[in-house]
Amino acid sequence: MTKPPAPPFSGYQKTVVAMLAFLQFAVILDFMLMSPLGALIMPDLKIGPAQFGLVVSAYAFSAGVSGLLTAGFADRYDRKKLLLFFYTGFILGTVWCGMAQSFESLLVARVVTGLFGGVIGSIVLAISTDLFPPAMRGRVMGLIQTAFAASQVLGIPAGIYLSNQWNWHVPFLAMAAFGLAGGVLVAWKMQPVDAHLGQPQEHSPFMHLFHTVTEKRYLLAFCVTALLTTGGFMLMPFSSAYIVNNMGIDLQHLPTVYLVTGLCTIFIGPLIGRAADAVGKFRVFLFGTALSIAMVLIYTHLGHVPLWLLIVVNSVLFVGIFSRMIPFQAISSTVPSMTQRGSYNAISASIQQLAGGLASVAAGHIVTQAPDGHLEHFDKIGYVVVVTSLTAATLLWRLQRGLPAAQAPRPQAAT
Repeated sequence: MTKPPAPPFSGYQKTVVAMLAFLQFAVILDFMLMSPLGALIMPDLKIGPAQFGLVVSAYAFSAGVSGLLTAGFADRYDRKKLLLFFYTGFILGTVWCGMAQSFESLLVARVVTGLFGGVIGSIVLAISTDLFPPAMRGRVMGLIQTAFAASQVLGIPAGIYLSNQWNWHVPFLAMAAFGLAGGVLVAWKMQPVDAHLGQPQEHSPFMHLFHTVTEKRYLLAFCVTALLTTGGFMLMPFSSAYIVNNMGIDLQHLPTVYLVTGLCTIFIGPLIGRAADAVGKFRVFLFGTALSIAMVLIYTHLGHVPLWLLIVVNSVLFVGIFSRMIPFQAISSTVPSMTQRGSYNAISASIQQLAGGLASVAAGHIVTQAPDGHLEHFDKIGYVVVVTSLTAATLLWRLQRGLPAAQAPRPQAAT
């Protein structure tokens, strides 16, 4: 039996997706800016790698805590108002980062930015689920997830250029001004997202949180989220050192690797979303899992290779990663009931942040560096990623088998 064609987006739906993708881009860029600016921040503030590492991790851990603290209240308000509240705090935190003149001030600024910014992604997902039916969510998640690639292609080079032209404060202030325009557009154009308020609500925020974290199918989804995040965060922290020291690629060519990979992902993300809606989200997830496993095993065993080969391998690896993440987000969006979408996504975002931090620490205990800079045992990280990928696929298979009987209510229309 031929699957009916996916319904087209209305004009308002296109506007909503564009706004949500923009907000996601701003939040991801703020997080990713810190690493390339480290070479300028450390000497200017007279801090060492350990202190800079604390500044970077402060965002992730405060974002993780923020998700847990807000989960009990996440479904009690109009999602548009909640989004604007946290986005305003995020913009103010980014301005604070740009004005920081000491290690202590920058550390507190990153904590504040994480407390507000860490919740935005979960609200974006809740709004996407409320406004779009399951048949559209693959395309929606594909477009929103391209924000990650866009931040690599557009944001990071622009941030480095601004810091080289002036100083490291300017990229944060420019991003705050740029991000403010997106917030004003959301306040002006987005309609209230409050259909869930018409459903029966629990009186106690604590019980709302408790019922979310003890629901069996939610726990399965949280486990998959943690496993998928673990794989990425074990590879990412050491990728640049591995490329330079093990593959023999010059430092000057690193931006080319990330630029081409990001461009490839920008184009492939929406196509993956379309495929997920057309042929089935779990099928695309399995394809992404198989491709990711193959490319991780190749990537973690590469020796000295030409630049073009590294770019091909890295690009195909990211195609595999996105072919898992986009359909998983679409499947995950069907898991919670309408009255628990906010808390479910807030907890999921917290798990992503905390699992990522723990994975980075674990990877640091596996990988060692030889006196000549060569990374040893990097292949073992590849084997760990393979195991987590296969386990995640098994758990998601169990989860999606039971979803038809536990589907969420009809989404709020976005016309």
